[in-house]
Amino acid sequence: MKILVLSDSHAALSFMRRCIPAVAPDAMIHLGDYFDDGLAIKGEFPDIPFYQVPGNCDCYRCPPGQPEILILPVCGVNLYMTHGHRHHVKSGIGALLRDARASGVDAVLYGHTHRPDCHREEDGLWVLNPGACGYYGGSAGLIEVQDGKICSCRILRDGDLLTL
Repeated sequence: MKILVLSDSHAALSFMRRCIPAVAPDAMIHLGDYFDDGLAIKGEFPDIPFYQVPGNCDCYRCPPGQPEILILPVCGVNLYMTHGHRHHVKSGIGALLRDARASGVDAVLYGHTHRPDCHREEDGLWVLNPGACGYYGGSAGLIEVQDGKICSCRILRDGDLLTL
């Protein structure tokens, strides 16, 4: 199963719209900035399960009370999803990792920095920041799940969409 992870679209939807048919995901996640972009994509691809959290630029772009952190199973793996601004990820991801580990998840997903990051911690926790799908030509994250475990996690750029 494939999970497409998007963040920081900032009203630029074209990269997201190219990713979705290229990846053919089983689920999609939008990690904020701009929440209404996520709603537009959800409306265009209503058959794909969709999850999203608001970012720091979304106070007027999403329904009141929208949770800033989601901890949910997606495609059989437990994910910690947040934009990252509340964890001050521009200064480091220590607080984010602490909270994710305390939640017992398989992967922590965040955005906000506009810098892609995909790695696995020594304890097995996957860490994914898909970068910004709305800037620098766009980037996204792809998580592949098999038998209830993450078997791969990587960053996608525009050129990668041709080889999927």
